[in-house]
Amino acid sequence: MASTNCDIAVVGGGLVGAAIAYGMSDGKAHVALLDEGDVALRASRGNFALVWVQSKGLGLPDYALWTRRSSDAWQGFAQTLQDDTGIDCAFSRPGGFTLCLGEDELQTRVDQMKRLHNQSPLMNLPYEIMDHAQTAQALPGIGPSVAGSVFCPLDGHANSLRLLRALHLGVARRGGVVLGDRSVSDIVPTSSGFRLATKQGPVEAGRIVLAAGLGNAALAPKVGLRAPVRPLKGEIVVTERTAPFLHHPVVNLRQTDEGGVMLGDSQEDSGFDTSVRPGVIATIAARAVAMFPHLAALNVVRSWAALRVMSPDGFPIYQQSNSHPGAFLATCHSGVTLAAAHAQTLAPAILAGTLPQDLAPFAASRFDVQTAA
Repeated sequence: MASTNCDIAVVGGGLVGAAIAYGMSDGKAHVALLDEGDVALRASRGNFALVWVQSKGLGLPDYALWTRRSSDAWQGFAQTLQDDTGIDCAFSRPGGFTLCLGEDELQTRVDQMKRLHNQSPLMNLPYEIMDHAQTAQALPGIGPSVAGSVFCPLDGHANSLRLLRALHLGVARRGGVVLGDRSVSDIVPTSSGFRLATKQGPVEAGRIVLAAGLGNAALAPKVGLRAPVRPLKGEIVVTERTAPFLHHPVVNLRQTDEGGVMLGDSQEDSGFDTSVRPGVIATIAARAVAMFPHLAALNVVRSWAALRVMSPDGFPIYQQSNSHPGAFLATCHSGVTLAAAHAQTLAPAILAGTLPQDLAPFAASRFDVQTAA
């Protein structure tokens, strides 16, 4: 089969890879986005579409700052994407809530927020603790078991399906190419870069970006990198469309721009299983109804499960290979939140050939320090 040649190949057509490919497709380099297709264990299928800040970074302050940087850039990013593609990703940033059922849950949450903000003088992430009455004023219709909430004005949400479509279209509109059904089985370094083996024939690239989610675990060692990622299942429930009632996203439920309500907050360590479990769905629904009792009257129209891409500490991994310069790794489980930063900061850095120093804390070498300790 004839080979495909490009300057940079991005392996992985989900939200992470697509955002990076979009950001690099600026006419300066020929970019190819290799999308495995619908057979992929795509985390993007289960993305809750939050652009979330308030709870990110406990244990790694750099992640909180990286998340805020992306959130701050999202409005301009969404507008540029719409200008390029005509697709409105329905981004809004009205501020988001975490609702707490019972006083114990509220106190646990308050303590977590204090630890998060005390770990670095650079944090300065605004948030407000609200009691039941204050929460009810902001979110009419909450149930009596909602003891209170945490509100952060930096939180928002978007339409993740439109986002993925817009990123793929944006790559093509900017001169890149999206190669579908391109699962990469092997990577061989060459004198001019890298040869990626696919069943449709090889892809020759001067540089590569591994953004294949869970697939990075097998691909990264081929170019001297390490991606110790594992699957963590999350299940989602979607209701029928209903009249607008929820004008702020909540961490485990939100009303979409199309009117349906998305519910989901499960974290299941069950390997590569993507089946829906009725008991888990029932628990998700019960918590949602406790928060907003009128949801009990809505019909469920869809439910599914997808796999998050989790590193040992839950934070992203960004790194260039020392042994094979030009090979980059990018993996995270917040593809919507970080889409703006991936397109506007990470992508230009990869084009330039060097990751910025403020991304150094996200190298996989941090796990070696933990092991040694």
